[in-house]
Amino acid sequence: MKKEFLFGLLLFSGLNLFGQYPEASISNGLIAAKLYLPDADKGFYKATRFDWAGIISSLKYNNHEFFGQWYAKHDPRVHDAIQGPVEAFDPIGYDSAKPGETFVKIGVGTLKKLNDKPYRFSSQFEIMNGGEWTIKKRKDRVQFIHELHDVNGYAYIYKKTVRLVKNKPELVLEHSLKNIGAKEIETHTFNHNFFVIDQQPTGPDFTVSLPFEISNQAAGKKLMKFENMQMRYLKELSKGESTMEYPVGFTGDRIEDYDFTIANSKTGASVRITADQPLSKFMFWSVPTTLSPEPFIKVKARPGEKFKWNITYEFNSKD
Repeated sequence: MKKEFLFGLLLFSGLNLFGQYPEASISNGLIAAKLYLPDADKGFYKATRFDWAGIISSLKYNNHEFFGQWYAKHDPRVHDAIQGPVEAFDPIGYDSAKPGETFVKIGVGTLKKLNDKPYRFSSQFEIMNGGEWTIKKRKDRVQFIHELHDVNGYAYIYKKTVRLVKNKPELVLEHSLKNIGAKEIETHTFNHNFFVIDQQPTGPDFTVSLPFEISNQAAGKKLMKFENMQMRYLKELSKGESTMEYPVGFTGDRIEDYDFTIANSKTGASVRITADQPLSKFMFWSVPTTLSPEPFIKVKARPGEKFKWNITYEFNSKD
C-alpha cells in the first residue's frame, strides 16, 4: 500500500508539472511522447549535470508508460530532478582549469570551476555562458541545436533530434557534434535512462538482458543476481535501498555490446536499447521508483570534424 501511494503521489506530481514549463508533444500514431524544452529562465531543468536537450517526461505505447517522475519533489536546479532518457557528458577542460576559471559541459555551457577538488557532478557550478539554443518542432520529432563558443578555445554545434520512427514503436535519439573551435574535443557521454515502466516498483518483476556474460558476479549479490546474460532482482527494493553496479564482460570496441532489454513480467512492457557506436563503459543504478542502465560512448572530434551517434529504443508489449 505504501509503494502504491508513493507511485500515485509521483504520478500526480508529474501531471501537475507538465504545463508549467516550455514543452512539446510528438506522435507517430503508435507512440505519444511529451518533452520539456531548454529555457534558461523558465525551463524544467536548469542544473549542470545533464544535457538540457531531449528531456522526455512521458512516452506511451499501447497503453504502457515508460518514463515519468521518479523523485519526490521537483526543483529545476537540482541535478537529478530530471526525467526520461537524459544524457550527460564528461567535463571538458576541467583538470587544466584553475579555481575560478572555466570548463565546458556539452549541452549545458561554460561553467566556473569552484576549487582544486576532482570534478563532482553534484557540485553547484555557476553557468558563465549558456550558449545559444535553437529548437525546431515537427509532428513526430523535435530537434535541439546548442551552439557554444568558449573563451578557452572550445566551440561546438551540438544537434540532438528526438524522432519517432514512422509506422514503428521506435524512438531514435540522433546526435551530431561539430567541433568549430581551435581545440580537440574528447569526452564520454552516457544515457541515464531513468525508466519508470507502468509505475511498477523495482524488483523481481524486472529483468535486464545484456549481450555479454557478466564477469563480476559478486557485485550486487544482496539485491541482484547475474546469470545467463541477465540481471535479476532478488527482492523488491525498499525505501533507502539502491543498486550501483559496474558489470564488465564487454570488449569496449564492439557496437553489438550496446544492446540492452528491460522487461517487466507483470505488465508485459519491455524496451530494447541499441546504438551505432561501441559501448565504452556500462553502469547500472536503481532505486525503488526507477531503474537505469547507463551505457557510455566515447566522443572525439578534432577541429573541423563532426562526430555522430544514434541511440534507438524499441518499445514492446505482450498485450
